[in-house]
Amino acid sequence: MLRQLQRDLLGVSMSHLMNTYARLSVSFTHGEGVWLWDTAGKRYLDALSGIAVNTLGHAHPRFTAALNAQIGKLIHVSNVYRIPEQEQLADKLCELSRMDEVFVCNSGCEANEAAIKLARMYGHKKGVENPCIIVMEKAFHGRTLATLSATGNRKVQAGFEPLVKGFVRVPYNDLEAIRQVAERNHDVVAVLVEPLQGEGGIRTLDIHYLEQLRELCDQQDWLLMLDEVQCGIGRTGKWFAHQHTGMLPDVMTLAKGLGSGVPVGACLAAGKATGTLQPGNHGSTFGGNPLACTAALTTLSLMEQDKLPAHAASIGEYLMAGLRKNLAAVPGVVDIRGQGLMIGIELNKPCGALVPQALEQGLLINVTAENVIRLLPALVFSQTEAQQLLDLLCPLVTNFLTQGA
Repeated sequence: MLRQLQRDLLGVSMSHLMNTYARLSVSFTHGEGVWLWDTAGKRYLDALSGIAVNTLGHAHPRFTAALNAQIGKLIHVSNVYRIPEQEQLADKLCELSRMDEVFVCNSGCEANEAAIKLARMYGHKKGVENPCIIVMEKAFHGRTLATLSATGNRKVQAGFEPLVKGFVRVPYNDLEAIRQVAERNHDVVAVLVEPLQGEGGIRTLDIHYLEQLRELCDQQDWLLMLDEVQCGIGRTGKWFAHQHTGMLPDVMTLAKGLGSGVPVGACLAAGKATGTLQPGNHGSTFGGNPLACTAALTTLSLMEQDKLPAHAASIGEYLMAGLRKNLAAVPGVVDIRGQGLMIGIELNKPCGALVPQALEQGLLINVTAENVIRLLPALVFSQTEAQQLLDLLCPLVTNFLTQGA
């Protein structure tokens, strides 16, 4: 009744969808590579790739063929039975990461939820009655109650209290703050951190910080848990962002780009975290079904064949160089940072208005942390397309800062 009244008063057609997204008024009919077409036939350069999801771009012919073949055989059975595709995916992820075991789920927040449960079980098995996890300011780990509580953003937490207890928050990139927690809180069992914060504004960890954090976790017998939901799967120029160092985490979470658009996530464990979860401790109805695992296996196979992690590093360097050449001297550009095809342009004021302006010019971008333009192109982005992105974006940013919005 209320929805109908709103329709009548506004004189517009309104969906029965819950109003959980501030959507742009465009919708797309099809895509090819890094391009999308809307319902009016207008073409857009996609520099967001579904928020780091469409690793292979749109309508990749080999990916599409593999999914079609799998749909003709099996989409879903159940984890009551062995699923060969799931076992193959676990083997491949462990081969690439040097981890030991994998839990397959449907999303990033589910992967992080599994990591949180694993850490608590690890703590209880050590005799810690109220296990705590150290998390970071400006972190984003998901929107379930536990992952929301681990997230360092009051805006997304507001209204959902009481939050889940058991998290201790420290500044990002501040090892001394973690050492201080270790001295006064003996219930800590793990540290959960993003090697590169996406929602937090494309903020990168210092390599030495990660290596020293690994040492500290070993000294304290804590689990080092890395959230690579956004920065993993080749996006930073390595298969996984932590591989820019020589260290190995105890737990790593993945999702987003793993299935090139098909929902799939994973929680990986190694070393002392291995074997923590046993039958009955955790599960998922849809997690790891044949279709999702085929999508992930095909994504990884094509990435390997086409050397996409190295390609992401190369195109990322080209984009960063172009952005710095065109924007570094523009008043109001605070920083240009990132790694591979995960790039942020920080401005000195909120810049959400740039999203519809870019859309008007046929470019899909995103703004996060209010004043950081976030670029997350598909890993198949070519140098020609990267130059087109620069040609479209740089004048928009310059005009926004010099002429106002």
